[in-house]
Formats: sequence, C-alpha cells, structure tokens
Amino acid sequence: RPEYSSAGNNVLSIMGRVLNPDCQRVSHLLIDLPRRWGKRGKIRGVALSNERFQFFFKSEHDLVEILEKGVQCFNEWAVVLERWVENSPVDFLQFVPLWVQIRNLPVNYYRSQTVWDIGEVLGEVKEIAFDDDDLENQSQPWVRVKIKFDVSKPLRKSKLIILPNGEEVTVFFYYEKLQKRCFNCHRLNHEKDFCPLLASARQNQAAVRRTRVLKEQQEKDPVIKNSDPLYGVLSEDQVGLNPITGKLKINPEVLEDLRRYLVANNG
Repeated sequence: RPEYSSAGNNVLSIMGRVLNPDCQRVSHLLIDLPRRWGKRGKIRGVALSNERFQFFFKSEHDLVEILEKGVQCFNEWAVVLERWVENSPVDFLQFVPLWVQIRNLPVNYYRSQTVWDIGEVLGEVKEIAFDDDDLENQSQPWVRVKIKFDVSKPLRKSKLIILPNGEEVTVFFYYEKLQKRCFNCHRLNHEKDFCPLLASARQNQAAVRRTRVLKEQQEKDPVIKNSDPLYGVLSEDQVGLNPITGKLKINPEVLEDLRRYLVANNG
C-alpha cells in the first residue's frame, strides 16, 4: 500500500555498508563522513544496522559528487556506497570502484588493450587512463585502470604474464585510496589477527600436536596390554584416544563386555 512506502523519500539517498564492523562503528561514521566531505548540515545519516547506513541528500549535485569521489574509507577500512534503488539486486553493496596502478608493464606493451586485459583480472573494467596516441605524455612508471571490485574477493598484489615471445613478466598492482586490509589473505573485511585462514591453520597445527601427544601417551600406557583378552583382537588404533575429542574411541564398558565374552568362549 502506498502509505506504507518510503520510496519517495529515498530517491536522493545513498546506501552504505562497512566492511569491518569490529573496527567501524556506524554511529561514528555518520558524523565523520559528512564532515570530511564538507557536507555537514547538507546531508542526514541514518543507521540501519551495525553494518548498514543511509545518507539523505538535499540535492542531486551533492549526491553525485560523493559517488564520483570513488571508494571511501572510514577508520582506515573501506566502505561500500551505492545509490539507493527501489528494488535492489542480489549483489547490491557488494562492489566498490577502484583505481588501480599497473606497474612494471614492459615498455613494448604499453597499449590500451593490454591495460584493459590485465585490469579484467582484477574486476570489471570501467575505464582506463591511457591513450595509445599520447605516449609521449606518459610521465609516470605505471598505467591506471578503474575497476568494479567485488569486496568478497582478495586483492591481488601481482600477476605473472607471458608475453607473445614467451618471456615471463610480473606486473604489480597498487590500489589507490585503500588503506587497511588483511595482510595474510588480502581481503578488506578483517585484520590479520582475525584472518579465518590463519585460524584454520592454527587449528590444524593444534590437532597435529594433540595427535602426536596422544600417540606418545598411548605408546607409554596402551589401552590393550599383552595380557588383555582383547590383545590381538583389536588394535590400539581402534580403541585408543580420539585426537580431536581426547576421549576413548570405544566406551570402556563395551570393551569390558567384549573381554568377558572372549574369556567365557575361550574357557
């Protein structure tokens, strides 16, 4: 019903999402970004959750000006901004515009198509700041490409390219305006200390250590000794400690029942 819809109020608004909520408080962002943009008093911010927010503008000019600034950071971590749409797609607030410097490109391959194709490795290319007919004004040792970057993916530091003559060259990428990232997996949503990949590696290392310790304990004090009726029937691996839980793989009561059964059958 029309009286329930606020779509008309949202037309001049930008939706946003912080990528690292542990380091980015939306309540602080709503104060800081308008100040940095020089729009204090001209826009109004609203917190929608601990990750999402909305800025309302008074003019189309101010709204477009902010979006044209490119990727924004708050508290040194990237923020996703997109203009409000009434029916948001499934990938809404999933991409940021990034200008990327491509460095170490061989001099004989300074061509717009080369820049475009390398940029496609990083994301959807939207623009390249390079002119094939104006090479004499190329004053920097890099070329720039603007991409639409999926924030769920890691930032690539480099890429090995094979030239038509078979030569291998590594080109490097520098992402303009980005500040912090995980320096292990190079994603934009957590610090290295909280990297899931490192946590998984630590868990695997701990499991290996537990397995080694338990094996040493079992060798010193096996569950099934030479005099046990179960000796030769079950192996220590079958009845020993589970390295994950630290508990016996077979309940001691079950083992005792087996012992009694074997003794009874063997007379």
